Amino acid sequence: MISFLFIVNRALSSSSSSSGSSSISSAAASLTNKKMTAPGPRPLVLCGPSGSGKSTLLKRLFAEFPSTFGFSISHTTRKPREGEEHGVHYYFVERPEMEAAIAGDEFIETAEFTGNLYGTSKAAVREIQAQGRVCILDIEQKGVEQIRRTDLNPILIFNNPPSIKELERRLRKRGSETEESLSKRLNAAQVEIDYGLTPGNFHKIINNVDIDVAYEEFRNFVVQELEEQQKQGVSVNLK
Repeated sequence: MISFLFIVNRALSSSSSSSGSSSISSAAASLTNKKMTAPGPRPLVLCGPSGSGKSTLLKRLFAEFPSTFGFSISHTTRKPREGEEHGVHYYFVERPEMEAAIAGDEFIETAEFTGNLYGTSKAAVREIQAQGRVCILDIEQKGVEQIRRTDLNPILIFNNPPSIKELERRLRKRGSETEESLSKRLNAAQVEIDYGLTPGNFHKIINNVDIDVAYEEFRNFVVQELEEQQKQGVSVNLK
């Protein structure tokens, strides 16, 4: 799930961050009720364990193509970490709110991790597509399985980390994990890697050992996919 500072869906943020009960804003709710038929570029899904280097890949992609992509802001029931802002990093909501929204079919995908719910609303993706941008989704395995069942026709990329040992080193360096939560993350990472490397689950696997090499491969694949969409008449601004 997303926790990314500088890429913000401002329109959705401004309408949703005015109250603590803004799991889905009134404007977003009206979008949610529309039929899920893709109005713009295909969403781009990047999946990979926490600490695998997804944020670095995306930061470089946004820097190179500042007008092409947009990030949907996810909802979560966990508490904000230091420096995180509601409506920027996540929509931080209470569990009963989010459960009600899930029951109301307002989410494309949801997952529960270490006792907290995470999810991407239909409205968040549609808002980005309505701007003519490619919506980036940084989601977990269960989210990928769910979004595959929609008609969004996403581009699916798996970011494969160097090793579990390297993941552990990076997560410990963050200093935000307890031993218990770290153990859960590493166990989940192994399951996610097994899923990511299974043939047919993703359109592209990036073996992220050297970040420069990994970004070049990631960037070239994404650009090629978007150029194919342009040939099919989809408006994509590759600048």
